[in-house]
Amino acid sequence: HASPLSVAGLLSSLGHLGKPGRAWRALSQWRTSWLSREGVLALATMLPAVAIGVLLLFVQPGADRAMLLGMSGLLLALLSLATVGCTAMIYASLPPIPAWRHPLVLPVYLLFAMLTGLALLFALMALLLPAAGDAVMMLGTVTVLGALVAAAKWLYWHGIDGDPPPASRGAAVGLPRRDVSVFERPHTEQNYITREMAFVVARRHATRLRWLATALLVAGPALALLFTSLGLGTATAWLWFAASAVLAGSVVERWLFFAQARHVVTLYY
Repeated sequence: HASPLSVAGLLSSLGHLGKPGRAWRALSQWRTSWLSREGVLALATMLPAVAIGVLLLFVQPGADRAMLLGMSGLLLALLSLATVGCTAMIYASLPPIPAWRHPLVLPVYLLFAMLTGLALLFALMALLLPAAGDAVMMLGTVTVLGALVAAAKWLYWHGIDGDPPPASRGAAVGLPRRDVSVFERPHTEQNYITREMAFVVARRHATRLRWLATALLVAGPALALLFTSLGLGTATAWLWFAASAVLAGSVVERWLFFAQARHVVTLYY
């Protein structure tokens, strides 16, 4: 399912472009652009995915097919992680947004990819291949990964909360040693910066959302693991519950990641 999700992500990103019809040109800048590398690698994930489909549909079972499936699956996983790594670097390479320059941005992106990918994979395995794995082991893996992601996020949040502003408002308007107050907006209409990079999130709301994301990422899979171990309900249902909780937690965390990333130029506003 990695390749369809990668392509779906690429298609959804077209909505951010002023002229989506020219999106193909971004692929030509892979030598210098993380965005271009992301697009190239996302499309490249289709190759091993197609190879896996061909092997499953048209090649007779045997040792050779098993070896080729394993190699194709490994290549697909590596390309998918590389794509996610490029996505993370798109943000981590932007100096005007200090919150995205944190060293944990890239590791957290990769951890989230493994967490959500495994949660969905295990849920699909339970639905399509009921005898393919131990549900308790699967849920235990998701729970441990969820705890690791949550711990990394709290370290990240602690870091960005403690970072001082990279510049003062006075410096933003060319008066670095003066205390400057704003009495009027610099322009009468919104622009890209004010729409995308000037969210105001109250600290109390941010804290609640952080705990909500933590509960969904850790307590959700842990609860599913507990009930599965006790034999309450079906393993398939709890694996889907864990996957849903992890995905919901990811949505909350992603919203915070963007809403709390203030562009330095917002000091001017």
